[in-house]
Amino acid sequence: MTSGEFVAEVRAIVAQVPAGRVVTYGRLARLAGMPRHARLAGRAVASAPAGLPCHRVVDASGRTAPGWPGQRALLEAEGVPFRADGRVDLKRALWEELG
Repeated sequence: MTSGEFVAEVRAIVAQVPAGRVVTYGRLARLAGMPRHARLAGRAVASAPAGLPCHRVVDASGRTAPGWPGQRALLEAEGVPFRADGRVDLKRALWEELG
């Protein structure tokens, strides 16, 4: 798989994440067929075109993207639950399905 194909696959997966759910960078990488490339998945999301629901992607511990203060507000508006420590409650909000 080329890096361009991987980027396209990651973005296609992000487009499927429903409102009220989140996915991690690591899960994106696994679903796209390159399980050890969470950072590359992060770069694919960071450089994605407008309109992709990138705010639904968080890190493995449920933290939102640094430097993006509006991400939490977008997630909360969709009903994504947060823990007292400020991280997304992955037990309740992690998207498990594909397709």
